[in-house]
Order: sequence, then structure tokens, then C-alpha cells
Amino acid sequence: MSHIRINDLSIQFKIYHNRTPSLKESFANIFNRKMMIGAEDFFALKNVSLEINSGERVGIIGANGAGKSTLLKALCRIYEPSSGWIAVHGNIAPLLEVGAGFHPEFTGRENLFFNGSILGFSKSDLKNYEEQIIKFAEIEQFIDTPVKYYSTGIYLRLAFSIATAVQPDILVLDELFAGGDASFIKKATERMNQMINKSNIMVMVSHDPSLLMQFCDRVICIEHGVVVDDGASKVVIDQYLKRSLG
Repeated sequence: MSHIRINDLSIQFKIYHNRTPSLKESFANIFNRKMMIGAEDFFALKNVSLEINSGERVGIIGANGAGKSTLLKALCRIYEPSSGWIAVHGNIAPLLEVGAGFHPEFTGRENLFFNGSILGFSKSDLKNYEEQIIKFAEIEQFIDTPVKYYSTGIYLRLAFSIATAVQPDILVLDELFAGGDASFIKKATERMNQMINKSNIMVMVSHDPSLLMQFCDRVICIEHGVVVDDGASKVVIDQYLKRSLG
């Protein structure tokens, strides 16, 4: 059975302030590369511990910069823990920055294999899914054209089709996505609903409380990198809205 365990997880970054160093500081940096001008440590997540079990549909809510997307990227191994650990049992599919791994000079078909490998698909898997991906994206006539010539809609349709080609055990979503015209949006939404229903675990970040209420039975609220609330969707969302509006 799929499950996620997060224990005492912290993700730390350095923030660099835009400040012109003095002549003395500049000279010192020549000899000491570790000396950072105007840098400070920032914890995007701090001491987060969570357990998510098979069958759960979990939403994550919080203000911009709270650490929501950082948590998803840590789950998907994009960010390594600064301390603590994450254990994931099950095949995970990240729908985060759809199309972020595309190379503008590559054709759609080349990007299908390039981006698919970044998402963790094997070459043989991608060969098997190639025609299905192209057909779902409805871009047969453009598939061998460099993606730098694609419209935004065509680009996103291909990216979405690649990212949703395989049904995962664990589905991770950073806002629901569908790109293109009305007919494709309808088809993409239906596919997303099917993936959510079939996945063993779904974890979703959204700023839309009604969306979280629709898809999630549990919501986690993050503020300044710390989990401040975790429980039934309506209870957590109501508390979050009171704090935000109050």
C-alpha cells in the first residue's frame, strides 16, 4: 500500500540581498569565496512531520511563500532535505511546473522523450505511450516541429499529455492544470478527475478553497514553513479563512 512519511523535515535556502560590496569586502572575497555579501539563511520549511496513508486526498493551503510548493518539490525529490527525512512508498507523479523541462530547440517528439525521462519514464515506456500522448494532445501535425514555434496552448497540451500518460500510485498537484481550447480543457479535466479517483494518494496545493473542498478529505495549512493546522477539510479551511480575513 502507498504511504508517505515525513519526519522533522527542514528545507533551508540562502537569500542574497542586492547590495554593492565595499572595496574592502570585494578584496576580501577574492581570497575567501565562502564569504557571502548580504546573505542570510531562510527556512522554507521547518521541522515538518506528516504521515499520509493510502486512500487519502490531502490538500495544502497557505499564503504565497508559506512553503506549500517547497513541500511538494521535496516530496518529488526536486529539493533535498536540509535536515530530517522523507520516505515515499509508491510510484509518484509530479504535476508541478508542467512543461518546465522542455528544450525550445527540440521538436515536440524529441521533447516527449526528453521531458518524459525527466519525469521518470523509461525510454521503453515512452515508446509505448508515444502515439497515445500525441493523439491526446491533438498535435499530430506539429509533433516534429521545434516547440519554440508552438503557441502557448499547443505547448501546454503536449506537456500535460506527457505528464498524465501513466496512472501513478501517488499524484502530486500544484494547482489543477488544463491548457488549450474549450474542448481540450474538458478532456483534460476529465483525465485529471480519473487520475485523482484512481490514485492511491493525492496531494494537492491550491489557493482555491472550493477546489480543496471538492477533491480533498484532509487539508494541511502551512504558515511561514510550519504546519499550523491539519484535519478535516472544512474545519481547516474555515480556520485559515478566519485568520486570513480577520
